[in-house]
Amino acid sequence: MIERAPSSDHTSVLNLSNLLHILPLLNVVMEETHCQSWMGFSLQSRITVIVIFIRVVLNGFMRFARSSLEFFCGRLLVLVSVRCSERGNGKANRVVCVTSGGTTVPLEKRCVRYIDNFSSGHRGSASTEYFLKAGYSVIFLYRRGTCQPFCRSLPDDPLLECFTSTDDSSIQVDPSHAEVVKRAIAENRSAVNGGFLLKLPFTTIFEYLQILRMIAVSLRSLGPSAMFYLAAAVSDFYVPWESMTMHKIQSGSGPLDMRLAQVPKMLYVLRNEWAPVAFCISFKLETDTDILLGKADMALKKYKMHMVVANELQTRKEEVIVVTEQEKITVRRDTTQRGADVEDPLIKLVVDRHSAYIDA
Repeated sequence: MIERAPSSDHTSVLNLSNLLHILPLLNVVMEETHCQSWMGFSLQSRITVIVIFIRVVLNGFMRFARSSLEFFCGRLLVLVSVRCSERGNGKANRVVCVTSGGTTVPLEKRCVRYIDNFSSGHRGSASTEYFLKAGYSVIFLYRRGTCQPFCRSLPDDPLLECFTSTDDSSIQVDPSHAEVVKRAIAENRSAVNGGFLLKLPFTTIFEYLQILRMIAVSLRSLGPSAMFYLAAAVSDFYVPWESMTMHKIQSGSGPLDMRLAQVPKMLYVLRNEWAPVAFCISFKLETDTDILLGKADMALKKYKMHMVVANELQTRKEEVIVVTEQEKITVRRDTTQRGADVEDPLIKLVVDRHSAYIDA
């Protein structure tokens, strides 16, 4: 069973139990980075390395607390080990990592200002629901504050709009939202308590890339049963950590000139090093339809993706074009069904192609 993540606590202490919980994942990481002498280290030496490892990772994460990292490592290992034990049992051992929402680019180390994008996380959250219905376990890597699975039918401010207070100061669900709230709670609890949904938050580009790598390394043992559905809007440019000012940039200094570096393209690394056997799907969003398919084709070949989902900004909720080596398939929302979305037929297509990939 996957437990709920504890709230962030930057003062939490790493005790021996927590360190030993992280040890199996670090074994995998060290082996994958070719540290040949790692398994010969004494337990105390490995614990020392773990502490250093966590501190280094935390420096990159900035806001990713120790307790969250410990929780993530343990729960991820549980999910993977359970799914590995279910090999040969249809879709029971399939795990998909769905990335969702946009990454931020901090402009200062003690961040006040940052560069962001418009991504709401709707595509990723909706797709997660359909993957769960298809029998997959889902690692939902999402931007804090963006759309969540099972909450798409709730109003924009669900806490204030879905609940009312009575004369005796008790809180109850507003009757107009009762069915929607009940369904959302039931579906979420079923997925989380059943061990089929693990939600991991990120905010910055640094957090996103670090967590994605750890997930990929952990899922390698699942082979082709693992899938990466990369719907997050990842920043193309960033300010390198060593180039950031420590404190808030002062506006009194006049106009701001800043040189951004290109974010390393992790798709190729994911496909060829981190998880070379996993089924990988990336997304390409453009505002110019004339270049959309060309860019999708290029991503397919350059990064060796199995599928690229091409979507144009204005029509992205109505239709997408799925690009593969063999064909281009237009997937449209069923306009005859009230409340239908394009993610429903899209995930059905993805699941079919994943099944064919596993059987090949």
